[in-house]
Amino acid sequence: MSQTIFYIILTLIIVEFFWDRFLLYLNTTKWNSKVPSELSSIYNDEEYAKQQSYSKVNYKFGWVTGVYSLLLIVLMIIFDGFAFVDNWALSISDSPILRALIFFGVIGFASTLLNIPFSLYSTFVIEEKFGFNKTDAKTFVLDMLKSLLIGAILGGGILALIIWFYTATGIYFWLYAWALVTVFMLFITTFYTSLLLPLFNKQTPLEDGELKTAIQLFSDKVGFKLDNIFIMDGSKRSTKANAFFSGLGSKKRIVLYDTLVNDLSVEEVVGVLAHEIGHYKKKHTLWGMIIGILQTGVMLFIFSLFVGSVDLSAALGVNEPVFHIALIAFGILYSPISGISGMFSSIFSRKNEYEADAFAAKYHNAKSLISALKIISVKALSNLTPHPLYVFFHYSHPPLLQRIEALRKFEK
Repeated sequence: MSQTIFYIILTLIIVEFFWDRFLLYLNTTKWNSKVPSELSSIYNDEEYAKQQSYSKVNYKFGWVTGVYSLLLIVLMIIFDGFAFVDNWALSISDSPILRALIFFGVIGFASTLLNIPFSLYSTFVIEEKFGFNKTDAKTFVLDMLKSLLIGAILGGGILALIIWFYTATGIYFWLYAWALVTVFMLFITTFYTSLLLPLFNKQTPLEDGELKTAIQLFSDKVGFKLDNIFIMDGSKRSTKANAFFSGLGSKKRIVLYDTLVNDLSVEEVVGVLAHEIGHYKKKHTLWGMIIGILQTGVMLFIFSLFVGSVDLSAALGVNEPVFHIALIAFGILYSPISGISGMFSSIFSRKNEYEADAFAAKYHNAKSLISALKIISVKALSNLTPHPLYVFFHYSHPPLLQRIEALRKFEK
């Protein structure tokens, strides 16, 4: 049976790789050297040529990194690489918790090192070439080290507790793990911008002035109490613009990238903000969290049914049921279910984006949001003509042209 699982795991990894490559290839069929008529008001010839070039470079780079990652995971499975690392961890400690922490520590650190050349090339060659990169070497290194440290502390802590639950309660560990992950999700949602984000970016309260007054007037208009409006130094790393809503209750916060404030007019920034407030007023954040919690519970329950299987661990070369080895094998086997749930999540997310756009158009105006979306997309060299099938499976936001078409209805 373990041999069958072994081949299923390999097959899933390879099929998933080629399926993703196929969807990306479909996007290339939409490339065109001339500006399509529906984009003539958004892109001029020079900007469109630059966008097409950016897409082509990233497509080729994606092939290289994709094949590289595929070879690494396939070689690890075929040559019992996971078993090798596990045996080394076992030689240091036979404690289930320490053994797992050493195992994932080695895997995570090695993965980071092996992917550094690609991260460097993406940041300092591709993004630099197209005028996006503002990251210096010091920031790049510090970001990587901070990410590793946070992953080790938070990820390691959660993993240690889950394995402790397993050793103490057996297959019922999933209930305690579910509760733990739920608390963690609520914690991150509430305190991300006040605890974690400051480790990477500086946030400063929006100063009094025309923009703050306009935002407060709109917030009062729609009955949205907003005391925490912050500007983040996104330009520290990239010229790309963004804004996001985070937090719950009194901790809710709107964060505007400084690049967004610099690139857009006051009316356009308020339009973007109105969209973000629309998500909150429509309870999209709440429902997204509830769905995420339910999906996590289902996954953990199914995992609990197989975690003690000798065959699951043996498929990766370890001839005893080991929690962390079973976790890796299960993660791969669960990927089709994860892919399907991800597809429905994307559909749900796109629906929410239309609703948030409609909210902004109704309570602010469609024109300023359309203008803002155009500027953000052009400056980011976004692909405005993705293939519908790729959109269906991967896009959390509708393509720009479809959003504009929906917003135009509010101008009539």
